[in-house]
Amino acid sequence: MNKIQVPDPSALNSVQALCDLNTPYEITPHSEELFVEGMKEIVQWHSRNNLFFKKLIEFREFTPEHLKTVKDCFKVPFVLANYFKVHEELSISKDKIVLHATSSGTTGQKSQFFFDDWTLRGTQRMIDWIFEFYGWTTPQQPANYLLYSYEPVPDLKLGTAYTDNFLCQYAPVNHLFYALRRTGSGSHEFDRFGCIEQLIQYSKEKLPVRIFGFPAFLHFTLERMRELEIPPLELSPDSLIFLGGGWKGYAEEQIDKRELYHRVTEQLGIPDHRIRDGFGSVEHSIPYIECEQHEFHVPIWSKVFIRDVKTLEPLPPGLKGFLHFVTPVVTSVPACSVLMGDLASWHEGDSCPCPLKTPYFVVHGRAGISKNKSCAVTAAEMLGKERRGI
Repeated sequence: MNKIQVPDPSALNSVQALCDLNTPYEITPHSEELFVEGMKEIVQWHSRNNLFFKKLIEFREFTPEHLKTVKDCFKVPFVLANYFKVHEELSISKDKIVLHATSSGTTGQKSQFFFDDWTLRGTQRMIDWIFEFYGWTTPQQPANYLLYSYEPVPDLKLGTAYTDNFLCQYAPVNHLFYALRRTGSGSHEFDRFGCIEQLIQYSKEKLPVRIFGFPAFLHFTLERMRELEIPPLELSPDSLIFLGGGWKGYAEEQIDKRELYHRVTEQLGIPDHRIRDGFGSVEHSIPYIECEQHEFHVPIWSKVFIRDVKTLEPLPPGLKGFLHFVTPVVTSVPACSVLMGDLASWHEGDSCPCPLKTPYFVVHGRAGISKNKSCAVTAAEMLGKERRGI
């Protein structure tokens, strides 16, 4: 792999050193020290190169000197993830943009996010190391692919489609099928029967099958197989399912992920430990991948805090609040501290039976009271009712 270098090695030396660590879940005093120093550097980087972020930290009266330990990193002024839905913020010149990605947008608005070479390749390298850590990189073993994502069209910028295609590099492609097919008019349709036919064919070929993408469409495929009384398939035990992107507009049909995993094992023959979910967002590109116990452990390149929904103060383990991500990795956009619209809780690593000891978080849903509403919209509606005395 070619050397990946931060935009300014003299100003971002600790960021470089932290991201060069290739042990995703091994926290050491050295890695923690690099994280704190990296956060100081990235705050200075964005304040020099982005006027919005400069004004934000000045308004919050924050300086890098506030950061003494990793626990202090929650103090870095956060940007709401929804902010990126209506504003395009850059900390680099436009000629340094190598990828413009959008979220898949559950509320009608899509986040716009821009990657420079360091941010894109640096986070891709993290996925490389996590796949190697779990033994999922098999260059000598071809696989058949079923992607529950969008069949490429010119200028398709959705982050989920980009990610799923990127993941095909870890095992040579024997055959690939897209579940969300092009219609020819710029849109996509879910090809439920095509997915079933492809799975039946793959079961005959005996090669490992890799299934990536939206969990809702995998669920719909399994449901239709049951309705058609298709007998359980026996896909190779070396197959891998790696889901991501959430249920989006199908929240009302969402089932518990462990029930989904059980159905996958029952109907496709893939062992539970070979079924994983991933959590990520366009606004925060650090990869979070389930362990064998299906918990999202935090890699060493990021920190997670949970903030009280009323006070926004950091919460102890086990309590639900807003999910808050902090990382020094992103240089292209001032996204070093991002407050999500998700409700989550964090837990000590030792409370998970798997070998990993980094903390993990559990996502409990969107901060809203009805389907497809962001926390900002819901909060505004509730506030309006209070003002009207409802």
